[in-house]
Amino acid sequence: MENERLLQLIESLLFVSPVPLTVNEFVKLTDLSQKEVLNLLKILKQQYDEKNGGILIIEIAEGFSMVANPEFSEIIKKMSESVKSSRLSIAALETLSIIAYKQPATKAEVEQIRGVNSDGTFKTLLDRRLIKITGRKDVPGKPLAYGTTLEFLQLFGLKNLTELPTLKEFHKVE
Repeated sequence: MENERLLQLIESLLFVSPVPLTVNEFVKLTDLSQKEVLNLLKILKQQYDEKNGGILIIEIAEGFSMVANPEFSEIIKKMSESVKSSRLSIAALETLSIIAYKQPATKAEVEQIRGVNSDGTFKTLLDRRLIKITGRKDVPGKPLAYGTTLEFLQLFGLKNLTELPTLKEFHKVE
């Protein structure tokens, strides 16, 4: 593999790793020698340092990691606090999964499956734009029908609803 491709490979591994990667881990993943890995890391780190951008490569905890430039720590801290508050509860995930698989689904259908009132959960999911009202169901009382949104697909990294695991796949896991 040419040097530029190897640099791209090392960069990709650093980018996706949630923890610092040691030289030995790079060796196992890439089949390169320790010397080659260290040389590539040195070149890549130098490129990032020269760029003086928002991302740095640092040596930490006996490994290497990509980190945000500390210059922007205050703004990043604000963002991470807002991201933490965007986590979904178990109730919200249950409700969201029922809607995703049954859509269009009514609140009564979701509550029947879950066995509990879902008023607050529906409000949260609507506020976060993970579900939307898709119309009314053609049943007595004409209740509102709900479906998932593009934000739902984005949050779960799906191109479309056909990428949801099938119920057969769930049974295989169990």
